[in-house]
Amino acid sequence: MDYIQYEFFTREEALRDFLISLLPEVGFDGFEEVPDAVRAFIPGPAVRQEEIQEILRQNGLDHISYQTAVIAQQNWNEQWEKSFHPLIIAGRVSIRAPFHEPQPAEYELIIEPKMSFGTGHHATTALMIEQMLDIDLTDRDVVDFGSGTGVLAILAEHLGAKRIIAIDNEEWAVENCRENIGRNQVSRVEVIHADTMSVVSEQFDVMLANINRNVIMKNLESWRTFIRPAGVLVVSGILVTDTKDVTDLAVALGFTVIRQLTRDGWVSVSFHA
Repeated sequence: MDYIQYEFFTREEALRDFLISLLPEVGFDGFEEVPDAVRAFIPGPAVRQEEIQEILRQNGLDHISYQTAVIAQQNWNEQWEKSFHPLIIAGRVSIRAPFHEPQPAEYELIIEPKMSFGTGHHATTALMIEQMLDIDLTDRDVVDFGSGTGVLAILAEHLGAKRIIAIDNEEWAVENCRENIGRNQVSRVEVIHADTMSVVSEQFDVMLANINRNVIMKNLESWRTFIRPAGVLVVSGILVTDTKDVTDLAVALGFTVIRQLTRDGWVSVSFHA
């Protein structure tokens, strides 16, 4: 499957971050910041030109020019290998690709990202991992909504969760997640292809959602019904400037803020239900 690369031109870092937070809503699932631009990647079959133009217009970004190019899947994967470097998060979690040498750490995750989001390199994923390390997941039921590579679901099993549901709305992300589950030899993660929580009927002790502001705010009320009393919701993909909007809505819906972390202009917040 070919991908389409959109290169959106802006010298303003805040606007580049804003684009990265918005574009997943219309099917973009990979991003690269370069000087004066954001490169955003979308599967060829998912391209809806009118939707892309509309989301720019609705958010006051229709002045931003862009150009497109076709990227073959093989070249995309080669680019990941060139840009994906091993890293250690919070001194405890090692994330590497299968072609990297092992790194000493308390928890090692082997992730081959392909086209999926979630390697720990972006601040939003790193913040989610830091939040998880501060939560007791022993014998807990966990759901990872928007699971991407499966990195958070896999870590949840390493941290002692007894059952993990990983949900993503992209078939190739579900496939990639399953491949990474095999690489890490975890056995308690179930992967589901869906775009809402309606595919499950049970409640969870912990819900993880590393997505974006708009999706989080749209779903907060319904998500609360899937979290057990005194359970925990952890979200990321929120710009610093949008934090108050998200936390105000969450509090109005009955959530209580536990912890807020910030990195590189991005925020992760954990809540009690």
